[in-house]
Amino acid sequence: MAHYAKVIDGIVTQVIVAEPEFFDTFVDSSPGRWIQTSYNTRAGVHRDSVTGLPSADQSKALRKNYAGIGDIYDEQLDAFYSKQPFPSWVLNTETCMWSAPVAAPTDAVMVKWNEATQSWIEV
Repeated sequence: MAHYAKVIDGIVTQVIVAEPEFFDTFVDSSPGRWIQTSYNTRAGVHRDSVTGLPSADQSKALRKNYAGIGDIYDEQLDAFYSKQPFPSWVLNTETCMWSAPVAAPTDAVMVKWNEATQSWIEV
């Protein structure tokens, strides 16, 4: 089984699980197209479903991230990624993950981004 995302105007509207052969006979007259996505892929790395560690076989790492409803499909990057969380954050095109302009502190227990001050605050 594989996962497929329905993409309309660059936005994921649905995700299904199906055999690849399903699309040989499936007729979908609604707008958009179905694009395969990899359930265990994040930031361009495919992970073992049991251990969570990077898989030895990275050929299964499709389109940078697993697609979720509301996510963006970028045709030029051939990748899925979430919506920009804050205006100041920048998309890393290698991983298709958003990065804050300031690295999160590693010594705090929990932090959240403050867009107004462009800084991390402990919560």
